Amino acid sequence: MTITSHSVPSTAHGAASKSARIAGLIVTALVVALLLFDSVIHLMNTSQVRDAMADLGFDPSLNRVIGAVLLVSLVLYVVPVTSILGAVLLTGYLGGAVASNMLTEQPIVSTTLFPIYVGIFVWGALWLRDTGVRAIMPLRRA
Repeated sequence: MTITSHSVPSTAHGAASKSARIAGLIVTALVVALLLFDSVIHLMNTSQVRDAMADLGFDPSLNRVIGAVLLVSLVLYVVPVTSILGAVLLTGYLGGAVASNMLTEQPIVSTTLFPIYVGIFVWGALWLRDTGVRAIMPLRRA
């Protein structure tokens, strides 16, 4: 019986197999690449970002703040010790994106729900690679 960084026995809720950990790392890398790109373009405050944020009703001077919040949340998500906190913060960030899209009546499937899809991948990747998350959110078989 091995103890993880979250002090949960790895055999208690099913240790992540090597293939599950690898899949979790691959999904994590894809999520991080997507959100890192989003963070960087907000920090750079490109004209496309200024226009898109203005269309959503945000003051363009907030773009860099939004990019910094996303970047800090992303760094917390990548660091194993703070990964759950990072996932919670990313969930809040993505929830704000859903709310903004709903308020401006964006298309549902392609735009409004996209942050929910990303959130599912954030938590799914963490579940695949972290036994502590498996202990918090176990899958139950009927």
